[in-house]
Amino acid sequence: MKMTMRWFGTEYDTITLDKIRQVPGLTGVITTLYGTAPGEAWKKEAVLALKKEVVDAGLTIEGIESVNIHDAIKVGSPDRDKYIENYISTIKVLGEADIHLICYNFMAVFDWTRSDLAKRRPDGSTVLAYNQDLIDKINPANMFSAISAKAEGHILPGWEPERMAKVKELFELYKNVTEETLFTNLEYFLKAIIPTCEKYGIKMAMHPDDPAWSVFGLPRIMSDKENLMRFVKCVDHPLNGLTICTGSLGSNPKNDITDIIYTLKDRIHFAHVRNVRHNAPGDFEEAAHLSCDGSLDMYKIMKALYDIGFKGPLRPDHGRNIWGEVAMPGYGLYDRALGLSYLSGLLEAIEKASR
Repeated sequence: MKMTMRWFGTEYDTITLDKIRQVPGLTGVITTLYGTAPGEAWKKEAVLALKKEVVDAGLTIEGIESVNIHDAIKVGSPDRDKYIENYISTIKVLGEADIHLICYNFMAVFDWTRSDLAKRRPDGSTVLAYNQDLIDKINPANMFSAISAKAEGHILPGWEPERMAKVKELFELYKNVTEETLFTNLEYFLKAIIPTCEKYGIKMAMHPDDPAWSVFGLPRIMSDKENLMRFVKCVDHPLNGLTICTGSLGSNPKNDITDIIYTLKDRIHFAHVRNVRHNAPGDFEEAAHLSCDGSLDMYKIMKALYDIGFKGPLRPDHGRNIWGEVAMPGYGLYDRALGLSYLSGLLEAIEKASR
């Protein structure tokens, strides 16, 4: 497995590449052109400049997270083919730059949802948290402003400010979009891009919904094993695969993550490995990666990935904000570095025990 960490670029990230480079066992980053709008074709010059910056720091780009999908594609608007062509152009640019993994999602309106970006835990650390009772009290039109006000000026990954300024219009756009409609539009998109992915060797790694259920009545189609199996079968091609995000899938305790890993082993291209603590139905908070700090068995998850022969990039996901670090919510350096070291230790023990 290739140990990596997410990095948002010099202009956006609170963590620098030279600090990321010092995390033991880490060899690459998962990054993006963060300032690029959904639907915009990426420029080759910008991708090559990004790659040079990473390589000059002694690291590699192991994948892009994300090349966001324009809403016209998700809802099936008449102009969707224009945006699909832009996406295909971006795939070509990435392939020519020798970058061969794209993590993306197909969530309606909101990329991810939390009720708190800095819930204080007994040890004094703060974490991202979700409480359905609190979410139910929020007017969806005010969701972005309510959450971003707690971000202390940092970016919210995946929440494009330009889109979030038009939340009312987005809800109107999606008002007649059912789960079946969303799935049909996803299949249309995949059938259009897979030939180009095949030409350039680009693995498409779908990210699960976060949390793994409908929020504000919006359709969700990547929330459980049944959905994921339908997804890989709808365009049955080895490049059409998954990002296994243990925190997103693990938000719903009904999801058996190790069973999902073993069942979909041939289509897992990327792994986000993090822990969550379940407090009550619809109420969870993120935790340290250590198994005993949350509700997920991280040893079983790492063992499952090892057993299926997973060789792709893996990254620790959202961490706690600890030791007074001022950083993007979930994406400070300290706890993610601890998380990566812990996951690397688990993997070393699993590998040696298997011999």
